[in-house]
Amino acid sequence: MEPIETDRLVLRNFRRSDAADLFAYLREPKASCFLSLKLADMKEAEAEAGKRSADDEHIAVCLKGTGQLIGDLFAVPETDTFSVGWNFNPESGGRGYALEAARALFSDLFEHKGARRLYAYVEDHNTSSQRLCERLGMRREGLFVEFVSFKNDDAGNPVYENTMQYAILRREWMPRGSAFPGTGGADTPPSAVRPRNAP
Repeated sequence: MEPIETDRLVLRNFRRSDAADLFAYLREPKASCFLSLKLADMKEAEAEAGKRSADDEHIAVCLKGTGQLIGDLFAVPETDTFSVGWNFNPESGGRGYALEAARALFSDLFEHKGARRLYAYVEDHNTSSQRLCERLGMRREGLFVEFVSFKNDDAGNPVYENTMQYAILRREWMPRGSAFPGTGGADTPPSAVRPRNAP
């Protein structure tokens, strides 16, 4: 992918050199949906960073000033629909980075990648991700009861979680997406959320 810049961030492909920063938040994943991605050591982190660098579905989110990886997004294509999500280092929380990055990604998918619909799964106890979905203008489409299990209890039985689905259509995003500060709105040059080589 071509890198995408916002006021404070750069969204780009992963690099092997991101291993240490990736390990910082995947050695103890906070969200249960990422438990399967838990990294035991730097060797695993290097392998994971290398794996992610091979495709455009995994997107590194880095601070523009330092280049530090602070989290990641994913966008998995399904014809004209994309499954999207995010995972950020808790140490970078509370600064609006996830919202800024997700807005930039959504704009790129709708305006440049031909997306018609984006959707995200969120566990019913993950209130911060639910709020993020709502701030992005996504609708809650449904609740899947005991939909998936990411861990077992002490007896070895799967612990099933309730999962919400949020979504947004291109026609819902376009009237509002360009108005967000930091994503090409009135306070930000349009190039801020376009690939660097875009016209």
